[in-house]
Amino acid sequence: MYRQMVSIRAFEQKVLECHEKGLNQGAAHTYIGMEAVAVGICAALRDDDYVTSTHRGHGHCIARGLEPKRMLAEIFGRATGYCGGKGGSMHIADVKAGMLGADGIVGGGIPIAVGAALGSRVLGLDRVVACFFGEGAANQGSFHEAINFSAVQKLANVFVCENNYWALSADFESTTAVSSVADRAAAYSIPGIAVDGNDVQAVFRAARECVDRAREGNGPSLIECQTYRWEGHSVFPRPDPRPSEEVESWKQRDPIEQARGILLENELLDSSSDEELVAGIRALMDEAETFAAESPMPEASEAFKDIYV
Repeated sequence: MYRQMVSIRAFEQKVLECHEKGLNQGAAHTYIGMEAVAVGICAALRDDDYVTSTHRGHGHCIARGLEPKRMLAEIFGRATGYCGGKGGSMHIADVKAGMLGADGIVGGGIPIAVGAALGSRVLGLDRVVACFFGEGAANQGSFHEAINFSAVQKLANVFVCENNYWALSADFESTTAVSSVADRAAAYSIPGIAVDGNDVQAVFRAARECVDRAREGNGPSLIECQTYRWEGHSVFPRPDPRPSEEVESWKQRDPIEQARGILLENELLDSSSDEELVAGIRALMDEAETFAAESPMPEASEAFKDIYV
């Protein structure tokens, strides 16, 4: 889990670097500061389970085992990307890996996750579908309709709210009537759990409990992971409405540093092996950039392939 968190951060730092070089195609929303959520949730899933993601989905992809080089190629709009360069940062998908797709629509992945859970039941499979979304999506109609349907049908869903307390320009308190998204679970008679989203072990324990419940046929759960994004809303600069002291206070609760401290304290990691691990991951991201930058652009003839109508 520590290696995955370090990998997610290194990838996102590479995305920021590549944006400065003009290599990215379109927007990208980084996951720096939130790494423990994706890793803790996905660690509780089986390889054949499913995940739906959000516009801030790079961390979910890496936690599900997607290759950084093909992810970066997708962000560069190259033919070697997971969607052949057509999806970009906000739509990376790999169904074979259980990643049903990131989604640029706020709350758009929630009903997809419910449909996937229903589909798995129809096929006689015991797959669990984890659904990531932000606190802003918890105010969308899709959130309430989908969770209600999943609860009524007792589908194998785990709904994961990544509450990072800020949307593009508005804070959680000024847009949401409840103080905790987890409290909304009571309206659908399902468990609602609020956890420290910067503690990967706490996230994993909550996820394992909810995944087991779902797989046993007892219906969905709602987990609210309270965390914080360090960077701006996207790679495109705009005035940041967040107080600088608030951002700095959350940086003191770095999920990676917390995990590293536990490993060092319990002698499961030493400084030299940690430095070697981090250096190896950074080298991997440099290789990913080279692969993506040297990959070809899609042929014009590919424009109308992989579409339904």
